[in-house]
Amino acid sequence: MSFFTWIILGLVAGALAKFLLPGKQPGGLFVTILIGIAGALIGGYLGQMLGWSKVQSFDLWSILLSTGGAIILLLVYGAIQKNKTSGK
Repeated sequence: MSFFTWIILGLVAGALAKFLLPGKQPGGLFVTILIGIAGALIGGYLGQMLGWSKVQSFDLWSILLSTGGAIILLLVYGAIQKNKTSGK
């Protein structure tokens, strides 16, 4: 995949993850893209470990894997933020 395809996939996956998760999510457009790209890496890695396809093109399966990885990333971020605020 090209650099611009990763950016578009990151934007789509990050936006879907933020839409699907309730509550306030961090960042604006740039952070959404980064969350989506990191989610694509996480989702692709987990998909490959489970014997599924990895993220290698801009198709529905890659979007689903990327969005799943971005949701995992946002859940971990939320848990860390919750621990920081409850620890004060």
